Amino acid sequence: MTHLVQIQAQLFTSGLFQNPSFSGRILKLSLDFCHINYTVSIFQCIRDPDTFCVNAVIKAYSCSSLPHQAVEFYFKMLQNGLFPNGYTYSPLISACAKTECLGLGQKCHGQAVKNGVDSVLPVQNSLVNMYACCGVIEVAKKVFVEMPVRDLVSWNSIVNAFVKFGDLHVAHCLFDAMLYKNVVSWNVMLVGFLNGGNPGSGLKLFRKMACMGIRGNDTTMVTVLTACGRSARWREGRSVHGFIIRTLVNLSLIIDTALIDMYSKCKRADVARIVFDRMPIKNLVCWNAMILGHCIHGNPEDGLSLYSKMVSKTRPEVREVDFDEGVEPDGQLLPDEITFVGVLCASARQGLLTEGRNYFGQMTDVFDIKPNFAHYWCMANLFASVGLMQEAVELLGNMPVDMEMSSESSLLAGLLGSCRFKGDVMLGERIAKALIEENPGNELSHAFLLNIYAVAGCWEDVARMKDLIKERGVRRVPGCSLADLKEIVHNLKVGEQWKQEIKEQLVN
Repeated sequence: MTHLVQIQAQLFTSGLFQNPSFSGRILKLSLDFCHINYTVSIFQCIRDPDTFCVNAVIKAYSCSSLPHQAVEFYFKMLQNGLFPNGYTYSPLISACAKTECLGLGQKCHGQAVKNGVDSVLPVQNSLVNMYACCGVIEVAKKVFVEMPVRDLVSWNSIVNAFVKFGDLHVAHCLFDAMLYKNVVSWNVMLVGFLNGGNPGSGLKLFRKMACMGIRGNDTTMVTVLTACGRSARWREGRSVHGFIIRTLVNLSLIIDTALIDMYSKCKRADVARIVFDRMPIKNLVCWNAMILGHCIHGNPEDGLSLYSKMVSKTRPEVREVDFDEGVEPDGQLLPDEITFVGVLCASARQGLLTEGRNYFGQMTDVFDIKPNFAHYWCMANLFASVGLMQEAVELLGNMPVDMEMSSESSLLAGLLGSCRFKGDVMLGERIAKALIEENPGNELSHAFLLNIYAVAGCWEDVARMKDLIKERGVRRVPGCSLADLKEIVHNLKVGEQWKQEIKEQLVN
């Protein structure tokens, strides 16, 4: 980017920047750096921007974290006399897809029709993807069926549309009907099986892909490794690791991190640690993956030790530095909210009450991290693990009013699982009844309360609960604890970064 800024400065000083040919090229080059503010600042320096320049800014907004501003910018330019063309609407509609706002998408679709470019192939491909992202699968299908000409992107878009809709059967049928497939085609189905809760089918598809001699990319390998981890297929994961070493020249940071995650979830944190220690470059995501691997799936003491090693590398003044992915230029690291999920979870698993409280205080006071739902979950489980059930309930009651409470029932159910083993019958009964009253059809709450009564020897209550379960038609499920945080961690930052990279490659 430094070289681009130097070129821009030379064009300014020479007076050539206002030449549309030069200014347009600078704008196009700026897209490679995904720095929306820089792209917009260049555009604002152009006295008479043409359609090419406007399209470049729309594409920049579409690829940024502010896709809705692409639509705002388009209509603003329209008022200023913009003459849109076929290249205007593909990134514009893609921006609507990212916002998942059907109203905006339909509005931009109407603009494309009005300007006579709705039959342009890239625009139609974007429309298929947009309607799929907005959940209108029938419209996406209609656009695809009515396309006079289809290319590989068209087929990938419609397969991805049914994957997003959750209809993997139709998606797979369309996939099989494709005369030609590229890596993106295979990745769409692999991600579909993974997100659809069928990692086994995804692994079967990957084996077929490998037998056909098709080389995957980072998205392929991360998806397959994630499937191995979720299904705890240690041997298959190890085989995929070997395949990656044989087929890829260099292992990227994201693949190494996926390997750490896979081995950890297969209860082989020791192997994950070998991968981690051999990595020449580590960012915060890698450290978090390994800390979580130890804390949740392996030996919590190793996770806390690794956290201490990480914090020892951090100078207090580094906390004021803004940098990408938790890595400051000289290699300093900052723990984030994900780091502390692992640390607090380890404290709960080990029953380290004093240490857990200290870590919680360190998170808020030293690193200025606002606790979120997962952190309160961890602390509540820590209290429960040492028998302080009342304190756990009080902690939940004192959570900030602006805290996201949509998963409160799951949190209380997790504590209820602890009640079963701690023998706190009265507290467990109180929580269970509150959960049952909130959702009478929830089988977990009924099963937990039944188990609490059974452990306490309250057989009359057990009989009464069985009758109630039968009367309400609630399917009985085995008692279990929801206090392991696996799914919460999966849905937090580490997972989001991987998913975003996968999503971007699928769209492209």
